Amino acid sequence: MSEPLAQGPARDPDRLHEEFERVWGNPTGWRALSVVNHTIVMRRFMVTAAIFFLIAGLLAMLMRAQLARPEHHFMTGEAYAQAFTMHGTMMMFLFAVPVLQGLAGYLLPKMLGARDLVFPRLSAFGYWCYLFGGVILTSSLLMGLAPDAGWFMYTPLSSQFTPGLQSDFWLLGVTFVEISTMSAAIDLIVSILRTRATGMGLQHLPVFAWAVLVSSFMIVLGFPPLILGSILLEIERAAGWAFFDPQRGGDPLLWQHLFWLFGHPEVYIIFLPAAGVVSTLVPVFAGRPLVGYSWVVLSLIATGFLSFGLWVHHMFAVGIPALAQAFFAAASMLVAIPNGIQVFSWIATLWSGRPRWSLPMLWLAGFVAIFVAGGLTGVMVAFVPFDWQVHDTHFVVAHLHYVLIGGMLFPLVAAIYYWLPLFSGRMASERLGQVGFWLTFIGFNGTFLIMHWTGLIGMPRRVFTYAEGLGWSMPNLVSSIFSFVLAMGTAAVLLDWLLHFRWGRKALFNPWQADTLEWGAGMPPRSYNFASLPPLPTRHPLWDDPMLAQEIATGRHALPHAAHGRRETLGCNPISGEPREVIHLPGNSWWPLLAGLLLAALCICLLLKTYWVALGLAVFAVLVLLRWSWENGEHALGETPDDPDLPQGLELHPRTFDGPGLWGTGLTLLADTALYASLVFAWAYLWTVAPAWNPPAESPIGMVPLAGVALAFICAMLVTRRSVMRLRRGEGKGLGGHMLLAAALGLAGCAGLAWLLLFAPLQPTQTAHDALLAFTLWFLVVHGGMCSVASALQALRAHVRWRYVSTDAPYEPHIVLMLWQFTALAALVAWGAMALLPPLMGAYGG
Repeated sequence: MSEPLAQGPARDPDRLHEEFERVWGNPTGWRALSVVNHTIVMRRFMVTAAIFFLIAGLLAMLMRAQLARPEHHFMTGEAYAQAFTMHGTMMMFLFAVPVLQGLAGYLLPKMLGARDLVFPRLSAFGYWCYLFGGVILTSSLLMGLAPDAGWFMYTPLSSQFTPGLQSDFWLLGVTFVEISTMSAAIDLIVSILRTRATGMGLQHLPVFAWAVLVSSFMIVLGFPPLILGSILLEIERAAGWAFFDPQRGGDPLLWQHLFWLFGHPEVYIIFLPAAGVVSTLVPVFAGRPLVGYSWVVLSLIATGFLSFGLWVHHMFAVGIPALAQAFFAAASMLVAIPNGIQVFSWIATLWSGRPRWSLPMLWLAGFVAIFVAGGLTGVMVAFVPFDWQVHDTHFVVAHLHYVLIGGMLFPLVAAIYYWLPLFSGRMASERLGQVGFWLTFIGFNGTFLIMHWTGLIGMPRRVFTYAEGLGWSMPNLVSSIFSFVLAMGTAAVLLDWLLHFRWGRKALFNPWQADTLEWGAGMPPRSYNFASLPPLPTRHPLWDDPMLAQEIATGRHALPHAAHGRRETLGCNPISGEPREVIHLPGNSWWPLLAGLLLAALCICLLLKTYWVALGLAVFAVLVLLRWSWENGEHALGETPDDPDLPQGLELHPRTFDGPGLWGTGLTLLADTALYASLVFAWAYLWTVAPAWNPPAESPIGMVPLAGVALAFICAMLVTRRSVMRLRRGEGKGLGGHMLLAAALGLAGCAGLAWLLLFAPLQPTQTAHDALLAFTLWFLVVHGGMCSVASALQALRAHVRWRYVSTDAPYEPHIVLMLWQFTALAALVAWGAMALLPPLMGAYGG
């Protein structure tokens, strides 16, 4: 620990609290809509997710009522299809991932010794996108226009041959919600890596933080294929372009590949944070550290890595070659090994400790039983012959619910019971909680255990009724009865949580005798979490130093005041945790809400097919986002490098070359790379597999024009790189001119792309070949234009006010350089894959 961050004298905690509240305090009333503090925003995430969960649960009850008896007419086939689609969609997209991200965003700054997430306004923007996207999607139920093609939206059931707005609601609503998911994932990754307490190296990171880190990286890499697929399918529906139509060179299986490239990692995106919860709670109630910490961390990373090799596991019945079936079957069984490591670690920790069987532990025990059973059926469906027999039967429905509910919902409930005193300062009812658990556990197993048998005797999934005499009547009746027991258990748990806010007994400090730092932030925690930021070279700070919370509250550690008016937290080395800079966090703002409202209005206009209005809103939204981005770095103006309020040797992050914005941009571009790689995969897949792929006699775009575009973007990148290198050497003169030159080169490349789109003989409505070419050109236009605008803005910032971008505030041009590097590489790959390679491979020739 460096000398400037050494322990200081104690201060009056009440006066210190007043000082911090003047800077960090949250407004009330209608002004609360501008709040960006993670404690408030993430509670909104969790409450909103709970509402969507209740709606999805109600839809499940309606479906079970319909299936309770043969030839039942409680619901029509259309209503059942809508309920089935919306139940799965809401559980997967509107509940499971958002509620876990909300829990992680609430806890991790407190666990890691930070005052907030590193991008608080991005978190607020993500919440509004989530809320508005979820409301748009859910409103389709009220209008009788809910999606009805299944939560997986297989083509051609969802393609342009299906009239109406049902599929459009899904495609636009889910894509809108995914903006929120990606925003939260990027925020969590950068916060975990860059805003930890002094000395908290990766070897000291709580297991929950590791789990969220791996899960968030999986989101960054796993969600873009679905985003691409949704965009392509919506363009096919709205403009008639050919991507998935086999008669025009497309292939409906392309949608399945893109969907399951997201869909199977999604299972582990949901499971890993829940497993992190278990690895956090088990040591507390065992009274000893986690057995095999390093092995558990490695198993989390291995699970995340292996999960991307399992997507064809869901496609064994569609005609996959035998070699591919063998590979993906082996990968599906292999992933059981790291999951088994975690289970054995939990058992060993309990075995070697002295377990206290409180209410959270009861839910964890239920989780282990259900998840192990779900894992066993997962290994069963990994065998191709068995999968052929049970594919699209109720056996798969049962397996899915055992894995997802056992693997996510039970640990989530345990987590909420465990951290409920942190939220409210009160304890829940042990008796009502036990009633809720047993009703839930019995109802769950009664509902889904019997469903395995229903599937084995041949009942297909997604059917809304069935004939008498098939042997399905009694199993379905049993499942339906127990589903209402499950609903009663859920209601008891929710009632317990609601009542405890009023009648729960006051919680003592650190009521579970936990080891992690979040219990030192107060119950409930304050808006700034910690009055001072302590060193944490340990995985068990509260066990190692029981007086740590008192030292924090009296300001004896780093950044112990807020008289300067800044919202500050420490930025750290991502490996060692040693402090690098002071990160100046932005305050409350209306920009996230305004941007979310504009994007929601844009989504509605696209649904109504008022495209000119949508275009105007898109322009307005871009202007709002640009205005929002203009404020970045503005809060550092007027500060000097030798500011006496800064710890000695540390600077505010805008004055460094490694601020959090660089990390956020890098992760955004990593997601963009995954999306672009999925686009190249789609090109290669259709080229080699689509039965009616029929390219023209010669390339409609030629090799030279696209090569010229790539050259223009590469030159813009090199000019920007030269500016960045000059800044690193302390030479800021001429920055504005170099940025204007980069913008001009970028616009020249965009002009070349526009010429190709206008005059090349592309027929995207006739062939999938031309549709993919045209989409790729538009992709490059958007990115080239974005980079050109960013370069022009940098030139303007350098000209209007030197301190925005200069040798004293140098890292923004580096962000622009990263954008140019991606765009130049994307143009080069497009030229190679779509202009150079096909003629060399003989793909053209009549």
